[in-house]
Amino acid sequence: MGKKLIIVESPSKIQTIKSFLSNDYVLMASNGHVRDLPKTTLGITVEDGFEPRYKVMKEKKEVVEKLKAAAKNADCVYLATDPDREGEAIAWHLSQLLKLDESSKCRISFNEITKPAVLAAIKNKRRLDGGLIDAQQARRVLDRLVGYQISPILWHKVKSHLSAGRVQSVVVRLICDREDEIAEFIPSEYWSLDAKVRGQSSKKNFVISYHGNDQRKIKLENADAVEAVVKDCENGVFSVKDVKKTKREKHPLPPFETSSLQQDAFRKLGFSTSRTMSIAQQLYEGVSVAGKGTVGLITYMRTDSVRISATALESVRKLISKKYGEDYLPESANSYSNTKANVQDAHEAIRPAYIDLDPEKIRESLTAEQYKLYKIIYERFVASQMKSAVYDTTNVDVKNGEHIFKVTGSILVFDGYKRIYEDEDKQESKNKLLPELNVGDTLTLIEWSREQHFTQPPSRYTEGSLVKKMKEIGIGRPSTYAPTIATIYKRNYVKKEKGSLYPTDLGVLINNILIQYFDSVIDYSFTAKMEDNLDEIEERKCSWKDVIGDFYKDFEPMVKKADEDIEKIKIEDRVTDEKCEICGANMVIKMGRFGEFLACSAYPDCKFTKPILVESEYKCPVCSSTLLIKQSKKGSKFYGCSKYPECNFASTYPPAGRKCPECGDWLVIRPTKNGDTVICRNFKCKYKEK
Repeated sequence: MGKKLIIVESPSKIQTIKSFLSNDYVLMASNGHVRDLPKTTLGITVEDGFEPRYKVMKEKKEVVEKLKAAAKNADCVYLATDPDREGEAIAWHLSQLLKLDESSKCRISFNEITKPAVLAAIKNKRRLDGGLIDAQQARRVLDRLVGYQISPILWHKVKSHLSAGRVQSVVVRLICDREDEIAEFIPSEYWSLDAKVRGQSSKKNFVISYHGNDQRKIKLENADAVEAVVKDCENGVFSVKDVKKTKREKHPLPPFETSSLQQDAFRKLGFSTSRTMSIAQQLYEGVSVAGKGTVGLITYMRTDSVRISATALESVRKLISKKYGEDYLPESANSYSNTKANVQDAHEAIRPAYIDLDPEKIRESLTAEQYKLYKIIYERFVASQMKSAVYDTTNVDVKNGEHIFKVTGSILVFDGYKRIYEDEDKQESKNKLLPELNVGDTLTLIEWSREQHFTQPPSRYTEGSLVKKMKEIGIGRPSTYAPTIATIYKRNYVKKEKGSLYPTDLGVLINNILIQYFDSVIDYSFTAKMEDNLDEIEERKCSWKDVIGDFYKDFEPMVKKADEDIEKIKIEDRVTDEKCEICGANMVIKMGRFGEFLACSAYPDCKFTKPILVESEYKCPVCSSTLLIKQSKKGSKFYGCSKYPECNFASTYPPAGRKCPECGDWLVIRPTKNGDTVICRNFKCKYKEK
């Protein structure tokens, strides 16, 4: 018998999968997409039913030739690209180039890279899924039509190298709209009034808070209102009006899906969305674990499902029973459902592939970042199948004349899932342990506490809250959250300062133009509806060309009107307080081909320029100072130590935090389309982590 060829997307998967299979199988990687629309032209014949004209990517010609040769000599070819629309489309492009019979069962897919999953996929090989392929084609064509027809208008009317995108422009609009809300916000005054009191039978003091009266909650709007309440109460007596004792259960959260993982990794670990997905990709594709070889540690990380397989449920319930005891195990498995009805349930939630691989057991085999991310994925999954935490809660109403004060006391009586996983519990942070109180008890006033407050504007988005909002209103899908955010940074439409996202002046300008001429295209509800249309295409409820046609008949006249009506816009330089190091004139912020930079306002008499330094999320591996994102004269970005010239560490890529085992230089993280690769900073050293 001849060899069986399995084609995966990423070379990182090869070693992991190879360990499961016999020598009858040959594994090769496509390194992501091999065919796409051309870069220099629209690549879509609008007049011929929006037929895309795909071409082999220039950098993939050699890869394709090798795959063709291998396929020619193989008895059969299996396409094992990622289990999502993107992966299905890559498999389809490969089948076209390798001249495979599309009706044959050449497609294998698995949600986790484990031996049972891979063998089951080979056993249950299937035909290519036309719905998934069409949905991905529709997305690609839509994005190309919007990007390639709006962007040239921006080049001609505003500045070269600008871009617009069907999803990226909507996300920029979100950030601009939030900035407008903050600017327009008018704060209003209000006060809180607390009384420190003591009960009859206890020396323990506790604090009660003003609520209002028996009928309603009353807002104290100024100091006079506060003093009026204080004066009334000083003529009266504090007495316990009502005591309610209840049990409160705090239920565990479901296991992670993509957006919740990105939010939690940002909140708990400080990871950006792209960093989270890069590390998750490494964990999914396989990590070298001491004594076990290369192991895929988690299930597929691009998913919006919280479903858990029966096998995984059985394994985690056994673990909980053995490790934590029967008291922590619910009678039946906890069940979770997605909030959106149209979530595609082909995938599971993100969970550990092997429940016996506790994070602490394999810590030495993981990088610091891999360990941190794997730990929260592992613990969230185990916690999702544990019993709820239980609190004894006491709600007390205290009366003084017509005024009502309230206090809540709570004590954790059973930790349940909180034994291993801490989530946000705003109610818990406010709870207090109260003395024993009975209705009719009089309370002694110790002192008043008055505090003035002002209502606060809505917070600026962080990457975590932005992903949450994108999911909430239906913009994008699990595979697009991180790339979309990366794009708006790259285009200099949005900047990040101390974790918060701000629109740049350029971002505001482009957003205003797009709202004026393409408002319906970058409308939140329209974009969400288009995502629903893509889901319907996947489910074969409608034709992808019909969806594109309906969109284009309204879009085409918008493009023509914008091109005719928009006048040339000059971007004015922004004056800063920083002085020129040569002549002392104020520096201004200019927009160049490679982003913003500082230049002397006395140009052309003084031609001094300098880069704008931006703090990165990485630390210098030499001295632990913050690394700055700097820019060379040719526009290339690199990481340099903020302590320069005392410390001269510099690297094109962010540091991995450890040294090369071959030459002793520092290892760095090089991003690729298929996830990050750890390589040596010394270009003469060819070391690369497998």
